[in-house]
Amino acid sequence: MRSVPYGEKFEEALTYAARLHRDQTRKATGIPYVTHLLAVAAIVGENGGTEDEVVAALLHDAPEDQGGETRLAEIRERFGAEVADIVAGNSDTYQEPKPPWRGRKERYVAHVARAPHSVRLVSAADKLHNARSVLADLRCLGEDLWPRFNGGREGTLWYYRALVEAFRSAGSNPVVEELDRVVGELERLARKRD
Repeated sequence: MRSVPYGEKFEEALTYAARLHRDQTRKATGIPYVTHLLAVAAIVGENGGTEDEVVAALLHDAPEDQGGETRLAEIRERFGAEVADIVAGNSDTYQEPKPPWRGRKERYVAHVARAPHSVRLVSAADKLHNARSVLADLRCLGEDLWPRFNGGREGTLWYYRALVEAFRSAGSNPVVEELDRVVGELERLARKRD
């Protein structure tokens, strides 16, 4: 693997993401949201991501959670078109209120199957970290976990499996393989609790 030095763009993105998400926590927890962004950036970086891909990982939720298309335009201005395009490719909507969950997720799954490599890398890293968190919470909370998700138990399990298949259809990599293992464990544990 090649060494990828991170420069001022990474440092600026790190500070920018921390400021944008400073008051946000992970769904139904007290965990600072920035931990998710750092984890996704680490997964991207550890799997050969470029500086722009790592920066996009830090910023991947900024438009969806913190300002929509105006925020995306600011990211484009501050961090460049490549970063902004990756971030845009990782968003399923900027609308408020958000469109119905299932249709939005179906469109996103179809999108990632044909998205550019950089978008898929950041998306798979994002989904891997989310799936790991869901699995850890399922082990601790059991069935009490599922109401926190818009798709509930069945929708959440469907979404993660559909993502694995979409990513694989475009070509597998270690992040996708790990996501498949985590989703398989989620499915196994959920069936065991039936």
